[in-house]
Amino acid sequence: MTRRRSPVRRRTRRSSRRQQQRDARLIAFTVAAAAGIGLAVMVVNWLLVHWWVLVVVLVLAVLAGAGWLYNRQQGVQWEAVRAQGLRYGLPQLDALHHTRFEDAIRELMRRDGCRDAQRVGGRGDLGADVKATDPYGRRWVIQCKHRRNGARGSAVGTPDLQVLNGTARQVHGADVAVIVTNGRVTGPAVTFAKQQRLHVVDRQTLAVWASGSRPLWELLRAVPPPRRPSSLS
Repeated sequence: MTRRRSPVRRRTRRSSRRQQQRDARLIAFTVAAAAGIGLAVMVVNWLLVHWWVLVVVLVLAVLAGAGWLYNRQQGVQWEAVRAQGLRYGLPQLDALHHTRFEDAIRELMRRDGCRDAQRVGGRGDLGADVKATDPYGRRWVIQCKHRRNGARGSAVGTPDLQVLNGTARQVHGADVAVIVTNGRVTGPAVTFAKQQRLHVVDRQTLAVWASGSRPLWELLRAVPPPRRPSSLS
């Protein structure tokens, strides 16, 4: 007849095993910590003797940081020079796909100093293809209307401006709402734009803006006053 072990004995053995495992982990941690401290002490003592190594490392770090900063500044300056020299002719703009036309408008805004200019056009854009903040703090919302046939294409009409008028300020928070086209704009659309304080960049204005270096706000009338002072003032 076999005798069953007492539950108390089983619990005692389990507790003993757990205690042994905890002790083993504690010993391993203590040994690792002691080894790490010993290694750190050896390194410190070695560096105290060979102090010149720290000087060399520090000089190399300073040179590396200075080189990185110089390269970054050069990159920023080169990008500014490249942006300032950005030019488009009407034939170039006419030949673009409509999405690339939006990219071109974004790049022109960046050339003018709007560093945060971005293209947001696409499905559900609610009338905004490009958004940007100019150096004076004004928020620009631009709707782009590209015509493959340029001046021979269909004209931008009042309905296009009504979409911009309905969303530019209320939805996108625009200070300046603009519609840009490489084509024509109907007379009623121009009248509606004036009534609703919208700005129209037609083919002729686009040609001046894209081929020159003057920012768009210098080419438009009745642009809202600056929100903040700027170095460009």
